[in-house]
Amino acid sequence: MPIIEQDYLALQERFRYQFGDVRLLAQALTHVSYGHEHYQDRVLAQRDNERFEFLGDAVLDLVISDLLLESFPEACEGQLSKMRAAVVNEKTLFEIAKSLQLAEMVRLGKGEKRTGGKEKPSILSSAFEAIIAAIYIDGGFNAVYPVVRYLFAPLFKNENCMISFQDHKTKLQEIIQGKFRLTPTYHLLNTTGPDHAKMFEIEVRIRDSILARAIGPSKKDAEQNAAKAALDAIPDRVTDGEES
Repeated sequence: MPIIEQDYLALQERFRYQFGDVRLLAQALTHVSYGHEHYQDRVLAQRDNERFEFLGDAVLDLVISDLLLESFPEACEGQLSKMRAAVVNEKTLFEIAKSLQLAEMVRLGKGEKRTGGKEKPSILSSAFEAIIAAIYIDGGFNAVYPVVRYLFAPLFKNENCMISFQDHKTKLQEIIQGKFRLTPTYHLLNTTGPDHAKMFEIEVRIRDSILARAIGPSKKDAEQNAAKAALDAIPDRVTDGEES
């Protein structure tokens, strides 16, 4: 089903930005698979959203860095870097993309449609980055800054939200190494689901002692979830220096 003008208007309202050149928005929504099938006659720079994605990633890093400096004036460079990595990642961008209903707007080739491309985190997060780049190209930094601030506001509204950005693996490792001089290890137990929506089950251990298990849409996410579960499940045992 082709995208109609009303769809573009509705999407711009969700972003709270109106394009001067709506063709930039159309290109940002064009996956490489669609461009390969329909726009072979166009120059590479106008064929799909891959170049926009590259720029959008850099724009997001800059704006989010500025917002973090503003929100956490006491945070050191290391903390800020971890927080930025926790905000500007595929998982977060995918969730924002879904909230903006990009799955209904992204243009995919036939093969990607058949394999559930509209639900792939990599495709939707990339489309989101491409739209951020399109806004930057269309209106400049002063235009894209308030858009990013608005879209990421829920992540910054709680004055204690730094907790939500913690690297749970690092925190668990610091505690375990400090108390026991051991390093937690992570083990893949199972992989389930279709290729476009796989789930990974990870177990975290100290030697042969199982601390926790958790699942996630990637190995990295599952490991972070397992580390968080370990921290939540055994805080007294770990912090008191008692190994089971």
